[in-house]
Amino acid sequence: MKADIRLNGIRHTLLDFDEPRSIGSLIAETAIDKSQILSYKIDHTQYVNEDYLIEHETLINCICFEHPEGMRIYQDSAIYILAKAFYNIFGSQHTLVIEHSIGDGVYGEVFNTERFTEQDCARVKQEMQSIVQNDIPIEPLDVKPSEAFNIFSTMGRKDIVKNITQTYQEKVRVYRCGKYYDSFIRPLADRTGMIKVFDLIYNAPGFILRFPSGKECNVCLPFNFPRKLFALHQEHDKWLSILDVHYITDLNIQTRNYDISQFILVEEALHEKKIAEIASEIVKNKELRIILIAGPSSSGKTTFAKRISVQLQACKAKPIVLGMDDYFLPRDQTPRKENGGLDFESIHSLDLPYLNQQLMQLLKGDQVEIPRYDFHKGIRKRTNHIVRLEPDNIIVMEGIHGLNEQLTASIPAANKVKIYISALNQLNIDNHNRIPTTDCRLIRRIVRDYQYRGYTAEETITRWRDVREGEEVNIFPYQENADFMFNSSLTYELGVLKKHAWKLLLSVTKTSTAYMESRRLLSLLSHIYDIPDTLVPYNSIIREFTSGSIFRY
Repeated sequence: MKADIRLNGIRHTLLDFDEPRSIGSLIAETAIDKSQILSYKIDHTQYVNEDYLIEHETLINCICFEHPEGMRIYQDSAIYILAKAFYNIFGSQHTLVIEHSIGDGVYGEVFNTERFTEQDCARVKQEMQSIVQNDIPIEPLDVKPSEAFNIFSTMGRKDIVKNITQTYQEKVRVYRCGKYYDSFIRPLADRTGMIKVFDLIYNAPGFILRFPSGKECNVCLPFNFPRKLFALHQEHDKWLSILDVHYITDLNIQTRNYDISQFILVEEALHEKKIAEIASEIVKNKELRIILIAGPSSSGKTTFAKRISVQLQACKAKPIVLGMDDYFLPRDQTPRKENGGLDFESIHSLDLPYLNQQLMQLLKGDQVEIPRYDFHKGIRKRTNHIVRLEPDNIIVMEGIHGLNEQLTASIPAANKVKIYISALNQLNIDNHNRIPTTDCRLIRRIVRDYQYRGYTAEETITRWRDVREGEEVNIFPYQENADFMFNSSLTYELGVLKKHAWKLLLSVTKTSTAYMESRRLLSLLSHIYDIPDTLVPYNSIIREFTSGSIFRY
């Protein structure tokens, strides 16, 4: 028998053995530090612990913190430990809710209490540290819905009970740690002692659970609090309160009771109102002549640019849309990544001097010939598309570098306005299982890549890691530079995207490295009822990813 042992997806050791062996005993024969391993993945198809018995030729992938899967396991395990610590102190007296990501952590609040204090936060942090030091096993259990119903009814977890009642799973994944039970749809670490590094800071009216980052696995100090992004999250939370939907179960009830069409109209109206407000504010300032729109992949930048152009026209302005991609350098001048590949996501892949020269000429009132980039040949072409900036014109440009000051370094600050757009989902499965914004964007991209580019779900998932790494370098560090922020998330969108993504995710085979990720996304989508495409307005941001948009892309 053979064991192909990999570390974070990269082959490390090939071992031969004659009789069944536990993973732990096999890893002990390698140079891999077992204390750094959060989970083991077998043949791309399941997560197991070190006691799992290997009885035939097997691929064993050791997942550590540095890998995206390992980071996700670490973060969810830290949330689990937080929930256990909170339960140890308060029992079911108060309600802990993990709301959304913020910076390098997640923001949460405590309900059914007059006030969650800084002293309460310190007590919970101390209890978390004690739980970690005691290195308690976290045991995964697959139980019948009736058993899960009884467990969580006893604990006062109405949020989980409601979800179990609606989704009718054959089995419910429950994690037990001592006498504490919780339900997580993603895998957790085997023991609490693996989650050594974290921080819990008070942020009235709630708290922020911070996670480590980087190869050193450290929590950076001090915390750089993204105030504008947090305010956008809080604004969206108010929208959810208006819609009276905070959980998947709430959305499912709307769908089941045939109230979803009105819900969609209200949510789309909130989107349109926000876009109109941004356009109105921009037009009021006569000095502003350039709008720069930026955001991560699948945030809906293109549709937003088109919709704000419509609203600018409604305010008697005449937008001129310029493509940032048309200012790429010739391919032979494009910078390269460490692995030798072309780095199209680097800001230095753009001809910055030429872009700034043309923008300055436009601001001066000169005529400019707008280029067109030929992606097949990797060169910029002439177009005879001549543009002059009249008094009522305003330039609209969208691209990943819009918030980076290097992009338009020559343009005076008074003449440009920066808008950050992202799909900041705040819809939860239950109090402790949030739906990460990254997952919503990935599902959007899977659907769009197949619809418009012919990519399989496997191809999109495989590329996603590189996309995320590019965002961490080129987008997220600049988000607080924005003058306006727009949340493109639509609470109902996963119900629409589900039918499109489901068959694509099912097509990922067990031999693929993307298999477990596809099953994780299927597990997420399984909690959501289908919503017909026919209910989606033709100018909705969701149409950018499915089909039938009134806009041309």
